[in-house]
Amino acid sequence: MKSWFNRRAKSAPHTASLSPTIVVVSGLPRSGTSMMMKMLEAGGLSVLSDGERQADTDNPQGYYEFERVKQLDKGDVAWLPSARGKVVKIISALLEHLPPGYDYKVLFMERRMSEVLASQQKMLKRRGEPSHVDDETLARLLAKHVQHVKSWLTSQPHFAVMTVDYNHMLADPEPYVRRVNQFLGGQLNEQAMNAVVDPTLYRNRAP
Repeated sequence: MKSWFNRRAKSAPHTASLSPTIVVVSGLPRSGTSMMMKMLEAGGLSVLSDGERQADTDNPQGYYEFERVKQLDKGDVAWLPSARGKVVKIISALLEHLPPGYDYKVLFMERRMSEVLASQQKMLKRRGEPSHVDDETLARLLAKHVQHVKSWLTSQPHFAVMTVDYNHMLADPEPYVRRVNQFLGGQLNEQAMNAVVDPTLYRNRAP
């Protein structure tokens, strides 16, 4: 799998919106989405976040969430105008509920599945919510989900997508930061973005 790609989704021609693009950071939970949000904030993008979910042991740098995003599957899209020209975090399972009428640039975070599962299990254990699905089954289901979402994204005319390999970016952030900046228009502060990458937060490594 390529560590990143930058492409315009394939579909019928369409007229680009005159409104500023909505930048979306997405991926599975525990795939590095919060770190990317912090990087983009440091780089100069305005973040759409309500701060309701506070930083904790699992995410000491903060979650950067906007609670109304979680209602996308219930039809709550009235907040989208306020996301124009900003970046918002939306988990992969909700991307298909984003309506047409806007242009979206999606940074899709990918991380080794074993690390995603380990991080999720630790978080659930701390909350007293043990998983009832074994890791092998869950890994298969999540991989299938990611494949489906990425396939769907390529068919949407109003989405542009770049995937970011979390593991590779931690090891060597500068090339990724440069490509992210280019993907988003080239106006971000790359030095500030690079400074956000903190390998000490990489706690659930694959063996």
